[in-house]
Amino acid sequence: MSSFDNKFNHLKLPLIDIQTATNNFASENLIWRGGFGYVYQGQLLSSGNLIDIAARKLGGKLRYGIPEFQTEIMMLASLKHQNVVSIVGFCHEDEEKIIIYNYEAKESLEQYLSDPVTLTWTQRLQICLGIARALSYIHYDEGRDFSVIHRDIKSYKILLDVTWEAKLSGFELSRMQPAARRQGLVLDRPCGTPGYVDPAYEASATVNHKSDVYSLGMVLFEVLTGRKARIMEEGKPVFLARLARSHYEN
Repeated sequence: MSSFDNKFNHLKLPLIDIQTATNNFASENLIWRGGFGYVYQGQLLSSGNLIDIAARKLGGKLRYGIPEFQTEIMMLASLKHQNVVSIVGFCHEDEEKIIIYNYEAKESLEQYLSDPVTLTWTQRLQICLGIARALSYIHYDEGRDFSVIHRDIKSYKILLDVTWEAKLSGFELSRMQPAARRQGLVLDRPCGTPGYVDPAYEASATVNHKSDVYSLGMVLFEVLTGRKARIMEEGKPVFLARLARSHYEN
């Protein structure tokens, strides 16, 4: 048994339990399909109670390997905050890689960006504050001996609970470094989502917590303007950051 298995064995869940919870990953239970997995809603029997879950099913042709799978589990098992999504467990069985989270009733912030009726200005501001609190926690929390750089902040990875409280998710690309070196740069190939990635990170292949702050800024732009950071016009990608910069310079 590996050191990872030894440390996180208490979070393992049988595949049959996840299949039962999601009606064997039925299409009607599918709530999201993306580059890092398919997400299914379900109800899992845990300690005699049914809990609402979101099961992220990975593998196959998806761009998601063992390192990313284990990174997300390690991060979420270590990070406990009201504005960070909570892990329920994981399954690695019969070549299936599945991470199970608490289900957040309002799902992703992304779907509400252009909806001024459902998401009021007060709610938008509260969500922005929640995201900022999550970043402050993963970057600077004094109770931990390590700091976390998320590296893929975007509106899709901001989940909303039944009270519209923001929950940061998607830690598969994150990096950990000692708290004493949290201000230092980490040499790593650029990753993340076009439109949200810090240009300095892309240019230098070095990342630190300020790169997350840049990505947060792009999410704030989205929330304020009701437009996504990256849109398609005439078959070509248009980035909100470039439009904003052009407007400012003119």
